[in-house]
Amino acid sequence: MEKDNLSVKKTIIISILVLIGFLITIDLAYIYYEANFDQYALPSFCTISDLIDCDGVARTTEAQFFGVPLAYWGMFLYAFIIMLLGVDLLKKVPFLKFLEVFKNKFHYIASLGIISFTISMILLCVSLFGIHKLCIMCAITYVINLFIGIFAVLGIEGGFIGAIKQSFIDFLDALKPVPYRIAFIIVMLAACGFLGWTYTSAKFSPALKTQRNYGEFINSKTNKYAVKGNLLGSDKKDALVIEVYSDYMCPMCTVFNKMIHKIAKEFDNVRVEHHSLPLDLECNKYLQQPFHNGSCVTARYAEAAHIQGKFWEVNSLFFDEKPDTEEKIIEVLEKANFGLDMDKLQKDANSEKVEKIIQKDIKVAVKHKQLGTPTMRINGKFNMGIPKGGYPELKKEIIKLGGKPKHIF
Repeated sequence: MEKDNLSVKKTIIISILVLIGFLITIDLAYIYYEANFDQYALPSFCTISDLIDCDGVARTTEAQFFGVPLAYWGMFLYAFIIMLLGVDLLKKVPFLKFLEVFKNKFHYIASLGIISFTISMILLCVSLFGIHKLCIMCAITYVINLFIGIFAVLGIEGGFIGAIKQSFIDFLDALKPVPYRIAFIIVMLAACGFLGWTYTSAKFSPALKTQRNYGEFINSKTNKYAVKGNLLGSDKKDALVIEVYSDYMCPMCTVFNKMIHKIAKEFDNVRVEHHSLPLDLECNKYLQQPFHNGSCVTARYAEAAHIQGKFWEVNSLFFDEKPDTEEKIIEVLEKANFGLDMDKLQKDANSEKVEKIIQKDIKVAVKHKQLGTPTMRINGKFNMGIPKGGYPELKKEIIKLGGKPKHIF
């Protein structure tokens, strides 16, 4: 009698915990969708700061496993536990007779609870020490997983070790009948096929697709393809000229800068020319509101470095360091020690000559309705700089337009 009462209490408590967990994972799935697939979505309620940022976590590759969002895995976990809680009733249904293999439901739930909590702790470490962001909704499910395991293990001999051991024994017993063994193999093959598709297609994980397309350029802290001087690429008169319009505070411009440097290195007849398109109200009158503050002053110093023949090394440094004030700019340049005449640089950066260069670039971009960055112009035609297919697609486009890779003679 006492054992039955404990079983009822455990079922009620675990059911409540699972219901809460299931509702939270539904909300997390919604947050994941808006963060990754709705560019007009407002920040979620649990995006509070740089650290507590559910949206930021959702946009990382760590928010998926085999191409499936972790929120979906959580929903599957809680749905499976709900099934286990009701397995004694379900196995009485004729077409669900196969559920008879589940003989010790609380052992399985306890095992799932402690295993999922262990995985949760690994994810917590990744969040705090890897991506430096924390999803508080995810953290709540971590605690729920622990309590599910704690309540499920009550009354089980041997505690969690005993529960896991018995679960493994029951699993082996369930595979003894040939029909069940065949069914298990079929289910596993189907699951592996599905996960193989989700992982390779990255259909549900834009971050995974981005990592594959731009990983080399996103993961590197500095531009390993950086060059010195004012020339990037071929000096031939008939070279294919790629005009790049970018903003030093633009994250994707940093990625594109590395990509375009690699293009210049790998092609024999391509030259890259840079134009400033700072999305900063301080010098860009076409903006409606503040955006990339500090990009105007950075653009001025880059143009001033061009006068001294040091444009591209300064350009890459600014993208890597992103100094957003004159004081920070001077500090990073002095530390880099490029051999610049700093007095002349400061004077040129604040000169009318440099301001006219930047305003001319802005006006050209606006005239062609290019109000975003990065943007590139090839043969007079403007288009956004980073293709969806990443570097391989960009390289194909350059070849199509007449670029000749250096291995082609």
